[in-house]
Amino acid sequence: MYAFDIDPNAPKAQLYDDLHSAAMALVDGEPDGVANMANVAALIWQFLPDLNWAGFYRMVEGELVLGPFVGKPACIRIALGSGVCGTAAASGATQLVEDVHAFPGHIACDAASQSELVVPVIHEGKVTHVIDLDSPRIGRFDADDQAGIERLARSLAGRI
Repeated sequence: MYAFDIDPNAPKAQLYDDLHSAAMALVDGEPDGVANMANVAALIWQFLPDLNWAGFYRMVEGELVLGPFVGKPACIRIALGSGVCGTAAASGATQLVEDVHAFPGHIACDAASQSELVVPVIHEGKVTHVIDLDSPRIGRFDADDQAGIERLARSLAGRI
């Protein structure tokens, strides 16, 4: 089985390098996208502190549909342009939200969420998924988190 060493005191850049390496090791040679999303969601949860939700939404017939995740039950369907996830999917741009209560139209699946990072996964020029991270701490995510998850999204694009 897989065992990944995590140094909680490592600089963020190293943490994201280690997360990326672990994710690529898990998805290497595995053709099942759902299995890959499930393992990557679990890895994100394992590697990144201060999260209360980590997972994927899939683009299905013009809307986001819940995919594998770790955390409390979540909204099953999200319309494009709605909330942080729908905005990321509609725009194709990462949404780094310091305070979700200040985001117009925020969808509160978990009242404990205070900040959010949503990164679109783009394959062959189209948004196919989003990676959604929520934290119970305002301002949890920064440019380093954004860069790390964007790199992960690019690497997963053809594998989920």
